Amino acid sequence: MRRGYYIFAYYLSFLVFGVVGLSLNLVCALLLLVPARARLGSWVRRVVRRLFDFWVKWLNACGIVRVSYEGFDRPIEGGVVVVANHPTLIDAPVLLARMPDATCIFKPALMRNPVVGPAAVMAGYTSGGDGVDTIRAVAAKVAAGRSLLIFPEGTRTAVGTTLGPFKAGFALVAARGHAPVQAVVIRATPGLVARGRPWWRYPDMLPAFVHVTLDRRFPHDPALHAQDLTARVEARLREVLS
Repeated sequence: MRRGYYIFAYYLSFLVFGVVGLSLNLVCALLLLVPARARLGSWVRRVVRRLFDFWVKWLNACGIVRVSYEGFDRPIEGGVVVVANHPTLIDAPVLLARMPDATCIFKPALMRNPVVGPAAVMAGYTSGGDGVDTIRAVAAKVAAGRSLLIFPEGTRTAVGTTLGPFKAGFALVAARGHAPVQAVVIRATPGLVARGRPWWRYPDMLPAFVHVTLDRRFPHDPALHAQDLTARVEARLREVLS
């Protein structure tokens, strides 16, 4: 009976996530027709944060995933580049629930996806790429007071490894936006929607946990090269996770 409950609660939780997300995107698809839609960006970001916060509370209430925070007595302020490891598929919602006015970098294909794209466009998220234009666009938003959530591994951490190699994009954004870098450490039950495991495959272990810790902050240093900053932040997360 207990296993049956966890199976039911797990799939129901993702159904709730999908239905609420689809409803938000339908509304945002209509808002895309509004001439002054850019003014609605901050409102959409607040809605996204509250919906993610609701989903985190849902997971805790169901008891299938215990999400806990350490050091988040106050939400992360704006103008900060937030860097985290990426062990599970739900890392972004869990962190965005604690970031009042955050921006993200979406894959271009997702920005064009009618199921998730409208909300991302309305929220003012950036379509990702490898060019300088992406760095400039995101850095301008950070300099204007919005925080950036980024996973420098570029994908979820490979199963059986502590941390994947970091890409330097976050450091370039921090340098151009004159912003500090805030390291965040995520620990989770192994195999919880991990890399290579789709969400519809029932996890090997439930209930599971996700624990998010606000770690060291790296102040903006104009003399520090982006590659050096990348190496320092990566070394710090490896040290903590090991």
